[in-house]
Amino acid sequence: MERLTIMARHPSLIAMGACCLLAFAALAWGAPGWVWALVPLGIAAQMLNEYNLHRFVFHMAPPRHQWAFDLLYQAHYGHHDFPTNQPLFFVPIWVALPMLAGNFLLLWGIGALLGLPAPLWIATAVVPAGGVLMFMVYEWFHMTAHLNLPKGRIARRVTTLHNQHHFRDFARWFHVSPGGQIIDRAMGTDIDREALKSQQRIAFMRTLGLAPDDPRLVAARARFAPRYGLSQAEIEAAARRPRAA
Repeated sequence: MERLTIMARHPSLIAMGACCLLAFAALAWGAPGWVWALVPLGIAAQMLNEYNLHRFVFHMAPPRHQWAFDLLYQAHYGHHDFPTNQPLFFVPIWVALPMLAGNFLLLWGIGALLGLPAPLWIATAVVPAGGVLMFMVYEWFHMTAHLNLPKGRIARRVTTLHNQHHFRDFARWFHVSPGGQIIDRAMGTDIDREALKSQQRIAFMRTLGLAPDDPRLVAARARFAPRYGLSQAEIEAAARRPRAA
């Protein structure tokens, strides 16, 4: 119940959850039966999307311009800066909804250009049905990894790998959803726990290689403190965070 309450407070999860439910309702109402077989394709596509977005966009080199840095801070940098801050757990609505709309329109357009049957239903099954369903699974397990609560075997495994990403090497284990470690292994971004014990990749793990008092971080923390409920004590502690061991 605690996790459902947390998710129900975040606008992107409310919007994406509504889109997913509407998509399945629409499929049940009028889609050809064979279209349902494409829902798993949307699930697989979202797992790839999760990895690529996390690795190549959310972990891109920190921008020099403050406005661009602020966008990435809200999208992901802030989550590494304050990994237990609940409002920073989730993908912002201004990232989630445009990606949903863009992927839907792209697949619909490709299907129409190729002359595929029922291109609108194909896009519905793959993107807002299967894809968003997997997105919600990702957000559930990502939130669970950051909460101190009893966890089952799968959630414990997810938490172990995700903690390595946050606190041992932020350039490893980009996936969060169960089973996603297959993609990390295929892409060469996995690493075993024994290797991590002896690895010192970078000094500042929680700020993705930036010094804790980097002016861009300092400015972003001050700007977004009211939005994310950051206290002055938390901000000051983040700016003097010691080097990782």
